[in-house]
Amino acid sequence: MEKSFGLFFFIKKSKSIKVVEHFIYLHITVDGIGCDISTKRKCDPAKWNGDAGRAEGKTEDVRSLNSYLDLLQRKVYEARQQLLHNGHPVTAENIKTVFHGQEIQTHKYMLMEVFKKHNDQMAELVGLEYAPGTLERFETAYRHTLSFLQWKYKVDDIDINKLDYEFISEYEFWIKSVRKCNHNSTIKYLTNFRKVINRCVRHGWLIKDPFANFKMTLREVERIALTETELQTLVAQQFPTDRLRVVRDIFLFSCYTGLAYADVKKLKRSEIIIGVDGEQWLVSRRQKTDISARIPLLPAALTILDRYKDHPQCQGKDVVLPINSNQKMNAYLKEIADVCGISKTLTYHIARHTFATTVTLTNGVPIETVSKMLGHRNLRTTQHYAKILDKKIGEDMKGLREKFR
Repeated sequence: MEKSFGLFFFIKKSKSIKVVEHFIYLHITVDGIGCDISTKRKCDPAKWNGDAGRAEGKTEDVRSLNSYLDLLQRKVYEARQQLLHNGHPVTAENIKTVFHGQEIQTHKYMLMEVFKKHNDQMAELVGLEYAPGTLERFETAYRHTLSFLQWKYKVDDIDINKLDYEFISEYEFWIKSVRKCNHNSTIKYLTNFRKVINRCVRHGWLIKDPFANFKMTLREVERIALTETELQTLVAQQFPTDRLRVVRDIFLFSCYTGLAYADVKKLKRSEIIIGVDGEQWLVSRRQKTDISARIPLLPAALTILDRYKDHPQCQGKDVVLPINSNQKMNAYLKEIADVCGISKTLTYHIARHTFATTVTLTNGVPIETVSKMLGHRNLRTTQHYAKILDKKIGEDMKGLREKFR
């Protein structure tokens, strides 16, 4: 059903100053989108009450005109009721169509057809409005939706007006049980799916939002970071192969800068500049959020950059570090963790968490500054790292308490 509905009569004044009476129109608005209907009747502006939307006076002509306008208003409400009864989208244009006694031209919108069109349009805007990773997530959501339809309904597509709360609940269950996704991953896939559904609702193709009353709350996940001891172990460790040594260095670079894998991979030499303090800064835009990150480079990060300035892969691609695919980086990081005796499951994103907590917050860098360097949209995102810091403080104080017993 529509969220808002309204109508009023108004006079559309003629451009000709010779015209005494002007035509009366009826304006219909549904969810902020409106259209006009001509009443085919006229009125002298001097006799028109704009607030009431009726002519003023007690003459027979005025009473007759106002009765006619009352009749048209009832017809509009009847047209709206007819749309609801027949299951048609309630839009201003559809009300106008029924009002004039015309048939609603129904078009059956199919879910996967709409989903594909959405993704095709998104693909055209990759690099302009969307990152490649965003399109990849929607393509994955598309494949999951198709697999669910085949699993549950034995079909490749479905009329969007058949979607309801039960459909969404079953889809959530399928992602968790069949695809074996955790809760937060499931919610992220449903969020992508919901964007397509919202598009259908806004266009008036879908009468009722199937996500209404469906809760989509992410569960808080503990972010893992390296401790100062683990970080120093990683720095001091000697590796027998260049393969592991290079991966270790690139991982450490992110520990000292907070850059995510995608941002390190595209980082160019031109993005290393002299900052306002005369020191070298890293100035780049985060691929995920397209927000600028400005980071003063620590000596350890500069040492790593200097180590690879003449690397053939860096010179050939005009990048600062010879980074592998994210999959390979994570595989090699697991080897590195074993060599260093680090029990945590080491992934590349842990470097970003380590920068936020062990490198900056733990050493007294204000959370507002850390948020800016991480390229977060708001401080709330950064505050998750502060919670990790509180946990570390508690662990550190536990040892201190033992001393004072």
